[in-house]
Amino acid sequence: QVQLVESGGGLVQAGGSLRLSCAASGRTFSSYVMGWFRQAPGKEREFVAGISWSGGRTKYVESVKGRFTISRDNAANTVYLQMNSLKPEDTAVYYCAARTGNILMTKNYDYWGQGTQVTVSS
Repeated sequence: QVQLVESGGGLVQAGGSLRLSCAASGRTFSSYVMGWFRQAPGKEREFVAGISWSGGRTKYVESVKGRFTISRDNAANTVYLQMNSLKPEDTAVYYCAARTGNILMTKNYDYWGQGTQVTVSS
């Protein structure tokens, strides 16, 4: 089992940047696919980005390609989401998630953090 704690959210103007971090407990962090999801008010939670065990493979939702970058540091048990050129439509609660196995999927994650709010003002 793994516990996840997100940090780094906040209020930023459109065009600005934020970096989210997700710290994981446990000694098997490197055996989980990690993902970032988000949920805006009144909308369903959506997959944003995912990364494989080694970090060699990544996947993004089309709306963030070229603006967001997911990365991981297995030695530090941490996954990051660098968000650049933020838009008001990126406003949401962002969740970190872990998935057992090494199939990089956009759903069926097993463990979730509590979320961190990202608000982008226009």
